[in-house]
Amino acid sequence: MENKIFYLSSRYFMKSLYPLFLLFLLLACQENSFQKTLYKPIDYSPPAGGVKVSVSDETSLALPAKKAIYSIIETNQGSLVLELFHQEAPHTVQNFIDLAQGKKETVSVTGAKEKKRFYDGLTFHRIIPNFMIQGGCPKGDGTGGPGYRFDDEINAVALGLDKVKLENAPYYSRQLEQSIIKSMNIKSQKEMDERMKEAEKNLTFARDNFSIAEILFRVGYRYNEVLNSRKALRGSLAMANAGPNTNGSQFFINQVDTPHLDGLHTVFGQLVNGYDVLDAIVEFSQTSQDENSEPGKVVINKVLIVDRR
Repeated sequence: MENKIFYLSSRYFMKSLYPLFLLFLLLACQENSFQKTLYKPIDYSPPAGGVKVSVSDETSLALPAKKAIYSIIETNQGSLVLELFHQEAPHTVQNFIDLAQGKKETVSVTGAKEKKRFYDGLTFHRIIPNFMIQGGCPKGDGTGGPGYRFDDEINAVALGLDKVKLENAPYYSRQLEQSIIKSMNIKSQKEMDERMKEAEKNLTFARDNFSIAEILFRVGYRYNEVLNSRKALRGSLAMANAGPNTNGSQFFINQVDTPHLDGLHTVFGQLVNGYDVLDAIVEFSQTSQDENSEPGKVVINKVLIVDRR
């Protein structure tokens, strides 16, 4: 009789703890779910037949002896000669070539479909000293594009982002915060306030354990492990964007190394001649006739594509 009473009491006791047990499991699953590594590479295929240049433009400028595809950006401040990385970012290079040579259908600022040498006559509309020069916007204010978007071509492993944590790359702190908010599916400031302790706990765990590749993956960036991606250095030619997979026509050329942009922008070329012109463009953009006039406008007269492969 005593054993039976003990059995019934134990069963009642366990039944009373059941809701707490479920809550514990739920919290444990949520924590484990956040701590689980989510990063995985995407499938990637280069364009069939490689990058194609239908017509190689003519130039009187001396080019490097290396067999490569070169782009010459002629401006009112001189010419920039760039090697295009047709093996490291083939889809991006093909897009740039086709826009430059008028082989790609685009949508004008009026909404009309057209095919023309897209970059000729545009400007470097955004120039930041000790950072970069940005061009390729048909509106001239950074809001325009060709009427379409295409995906990034970035290998985070080739950039070493799978080995780097936030303590060695603190400039990714904003992306870390974004990854926490997105992973927790927080939709409002009120919800953030209510779940602040959980968010802070996740933030600490992510800062100590997640690689930069994992953090950026959680923000929405997707990486292949096929291409030999290049870092964003002084003279790098890269796609400007508004976030993951939002490339169009806008590009920038670095005046300085920008490690904080690695993994965020597809680097598809490198300046090989014209560093003095790059610096002159930055300097000219800051000059004006008087205090009431606008800074000097740097015009892209023409973009040439020369195939020396």
